[in-house]
Amino acid sequence: MVIKVFLASSSGSTAIKKKQQDVVGFLEALKIDYTQFDIASNEDNRMWMRENVPGEKKPTNGIPLPPQIFNEGMYCGDYDTFFEAKEDNSVYEFLGLTPPPGSKEAQQAENAQKLHNGSGTEEHLDDDTTKKELVEAEQNGDAHTAELEEDDPGKKAETDAQEENAEEEEPAEEDEESVTDH
Repeated sequence: MVIKVFLASSSGSTAIKKKQQDVVGFLEALKIDYTQFDIASNEDNRMWMRENVPGEKKPTNGIPLPPQIFNEGMYCGDYDTFFEAKEDNSVYEFLGLTPPPGSKEAQQAENAQKLHNGSGTEEHLDDDTTKKELVEAEQNGDAHTAELEEDDPGKKAETDAQEENAEEEEPAEEDEESVTDH
């Protein structure tokens, strides 16, 4: 598969020049094979690029600006979508390529596959641990509170407010006791 980057060799816009350099420099840094197609000096390249950018991806004036990136005939995106892929460490996916082993993107794909298959490093508690935690919750009164919260969210707020008021009243009672003791 050949990555095609459509550029304008004689662009008057410094913004376009910087975007083109960013794309080409990044592809070179990753050692991704690509071919440059100049739309400024070759009318066929310009027409091919304009015809093959999907309608929904074209700007409001209908004329896509370089750089535009393709994988063979498949449209990958413009500079903005390339930049997003670069930020997300998903350039290979953006380009329709398989990431090389050891790359961040390959590691992310591997981790996602592990989680999808359920072979990730999850901690599974046995039934005894769960039962023990449930008994402790019942002894602390937490189980009943949890039931209230599930049944009526308004009661949770009321229960929380009552607990808060009870905590505020306790120190006041202690202060009164210390005053009467002296």
